[in-house]
Amino acid sequence: MAYFENLTLEKGMYGVPGKSFTQVLEGLDSSEQYRGTPLEGLDAYQRQLKRFGIRVSGPGSDPVEKFFQSSSSAALFPEYVARAVGQGMEAADQLKDMVATVTKIDGLDYRTITVEGEETAPLKAVAQGAQLPATTIRVNDGLVKLRKRGRTLMTSYEALRFQKLDLLTVALRQIGASMAASQMLDAVDALLNGDGSKPGVTCATGTPNYGDFIGLWGKLAPFTLNTVVAGTAAMEKLLQISEFKDAQAGMNFQGTGRLVTPLGAKLLHVPGMEEKKILAFDKNCALEMVQAGEIQTDYDRLMDRQLDRASISVVTGFARIYQGAAQGLTYTEA
Repeated sequence: MAYFENLTLEKGMYGVPGKSFTQVLEGLDSSEQYRGTPLEGLDAYQRQLKRFGIRVSGPGSDPVEKFFQSSSSAALFPEYVARAVGQGMEAADQLKDMVATVTKIDGLDYRTITVEGEETAPLKAVAQGAQLPATTIRVNDGLVKLRKRGRTLMTSYEALRFQKLDLLTVALRQIGASMAASQMLDAVDALLNGDGSKPGVTCATGTPNYGDFIGLWGKLAPFTLNTVVAGTAAMEKLLQISEFKDAQAGMNFQGTGRLVTPLGAKLLHVPGMEEKKILAFDKNCALEMVQAGEIQTDYDRLMDRQLDRASISVVTGFARIYQGAAQGLTYTEA
């Protein structure tokens, strides 16, 4: 039962194709065998933290140097960095309200599919023996454009060794939040300007006013308008429309911090989005997110205490699924 205390940890565990460090650990020390024990609820990585007595959160968190008490414990540091960045990405992530599906790949080449046919039109009744309408699904000729987003640490081990891990986690989470914001802009760009295989949305021109918003809703049919994204200035314009000042919507915003429209669509604020543009779409049909691997770190540098210029990155891309599932509005000043 104490097998986790005897595992040999090494750099090579970060280089296993298609697996994260924690997944490699789980393969050697499965959490299933700890059911009904005091260690139930901990994953393989958390058991290794317990093995070396490393506390990464809370008022009693350890200093950074605790990871480097031995070469084995140092092997846990890159995963700590990746997890902290991942927590920041998850906390700031609005992509779950934008993408229909997430496809994870091991390489850097990926072709998505295209659906051809009147897939949104009502199905007509056919006579006995007559041929049913066809929907063609084929692989795109072009590759999905993948982008690498990340940060490079500019610090030293000496500067951080006595700092508490809980404080370092705050900084790493903010890096993750920045990476998530960049991915949001990439998703918006795929809708506005196309993904390389499918063109961007055709934007109508408006003020904007409530009538323009209803127009977007109508153009989306039979898709469902459930998500609206806009930059800061455009969001301010939307929230000044009288119909958006609904009392119930205001109570929801005050209670949860979430913005909704009179039609029930969720409003997503995307700072840095192209000015005077508003996107309305069906999140269940508009976008596919392609993710190449997990969060990547310079694990060899981090394990060797060479924190200066150690990088943290993710590689993702976005592809449009149904072209009719997104509509745009370019507004002019009233």
